[in-house]
Amino acid sequence: MKFFKTALMAACLAVIATNVYADNARLRATLETRMPGVKIGQINPGPVPGLFEVVVNGINVMYTDKKGELAFIGNLVNLKTQENLTKKRAEELAFVDFAQIPLAQAIVKVKGDGSRKLVVFSDPDCPYCKQLEKELAFLDNVTIYTMLYPLEELHPDARKKSAAVWCAADRAKAWDELMLYGKEPAAASDECKTPLDEISKLAQRLSITGTPGLVFENGKLVPGALKTEQIEELLKAATKS
Repeated sequence: MKFFKTALMAACLAVIATNVYADNARLRATLETRMPGVKIGQINPGPVPGLFEVVVNGINVMYTDKKGELAFIGNLVNLKTQENLTKKRAEELAFVDFAQIPLAQAIVKVKGDGSRKLVVFSDPDCPYCKQLEKELAFLDNVTIYTMLYPLEELHPDARKKSAAVWCAADRAKAWDELMLYGKEPAAASDECKTPLDEISKLAQRLSITGTPGLVFENGKLVPGALKTEQIEELLKAATKS
């Protein structure tokens, strides 16, 4: 009898899993049709019955009904605990396997003992990236790996400038002079190969769609031009992890 009950339960769970998979597949197809250009990721049961959590563009969260007819884009808050459920889930998704980042494709700058590590995806024509560089200048005891990620659809000259920095004799110096003082390095020669295409593909896989994008050693991905104090706190947290 016990075996029969166990087998019956397993069969029921298998049916439920199949139905959930089919429902998710139908919902995914509907959303992809109704939201062209948006990358639909995981689809999970939401925190409210009848609501589905949908991951879009890698790290963003929205909610929809079972048929994909209505969408809620915003923060869902548990009023009892005052916990922002949407923010919490987005932070869980904003994770990168630091070990998988090809640091050999980065501009390397060692400050102090260089013991802490920080990767920055940056565009030379991005105003927020320039703001961030001013904040990074105050950091110490850190190795900063700058991944050149020109967003050509926004900044047509960014790829040319990125190539020039990569092909300079002193990449770190050329990057600082460009970002902090507006001094462009000499144009790259045709013989100089850059990792720009590889970095762009990597950023897309990691769901880094804008610049700047900071990746800390514990895998935490944070977009935007943070202040020095914020970066310090995140570096400390990454070291403790």
